[in-house]
Amino acid sequence: MLASGTSSASPTPSESASSLAQQTANAITWPLKAILFIGLGVLAAMLLRWIVHRLIDRSVRTFTDNALSRRLARTKAGTTIGIADEATVERMRQRTLTVGSLLKSVSTFIIFSVAVVVVLAMLGLNVAPILASAGVVGIAVGFGAQSLIKDFLTGVFMIMEDQYGVGDVIDTGQAIGTVEDVGLRVTRIRDDQGVIWYVPNGSITRVGNRSHGWAVAIVDVPIGLQEDIERATRVIQETAESTIAEAEFADRVLDDPPTVHVESISAFSVLLRLTIRTQPQANRPVAQAVRARVLDALAKAGIASPGQVRSRDPEAFDEQIPAT
Repeated sequence: MLASGTSSASPTPSESASSLAQQTANAITWPLKAILFIGLGVLAAMLLRWIVHRLIDRSVRTFTDNALSRRLARTKAGTTIGIADEATVERMRQRTLTVGSLLKSVSTFIIFSVAVVVVLAMLGLNVAPILASAGVVGIAVGFGAQSLIKDFLTGVFMIMEDQYGVGDVIDTGQAIGTVEDVGLRVTRIRDDQGVIWYVPNGSITRVGNRSHGWAVAIVDVPIGLQEDIERATRVIQETAESTIAEAEFADRVLDDPPTVHVESISAFSVLLRLTIRTQPQANRPVAQAVRARVLDALAKAGIASPGQVRSRDPEAFDEQIPAT
């Protein structure tokens, strides 16, 4: 009985030969299979990498062209760059290309990492520990560097969408000034007092750009309540039109004519407001020049400001101005 059971449990010579042949075949075919799977995985990863890189290049080129078109459209009749010079445009292009290069590197790492895991799974290896380790590392990085990732992603979209660039005057809520550098993590701003602010991109929830589109030069002119409002309006209008027609201001002012209207009325004065549409960041010098010309024109016309004695004689009006 025992001998019979032992005899039945032992493999027969034919079974042993078949098992040996199968092991030999597996030893020969497994390396070939591994080479085939690795080759297919590399080819598939390279093909997918090429497709993704082409899409990134096309997206970057589209964003760059659109950004340049928008900046050209912000200038008068699109004839000049307006924001600065060709170097500024080149910096913007290089910055966008840098973002594209970074996206290419990230996509290449992800594609080949996934390809390695897939090839290992096809070869019959246990990839569960690898996936578990990757998940733990991803969670740790997500919690530990979430602010850094937020700054990075916000910076990428700010650059790609051309929300602002070097030379623009912006208001981030935390600082107001001229942008000196736009990075993937922080934006460097210099305010009117010369202080440099480093603002993390992730902390910027809204941006007011004073260099996009057009600006408005506002000149408030108070006159006495007894003065002729229609005459004062005509003097201010004519003075503003003659000022912006000069060569110094012709390229800074848009085609829209200046407008004058009554802004407010008090017990002793009437406030007239002059508004002129200008190129971005040109509203301040235009307003300063027009304000000086309007003050002189009103004095020559004998139109008094609140608190001054009304006089139609320019010489008599000049005598009322105290010498400085």
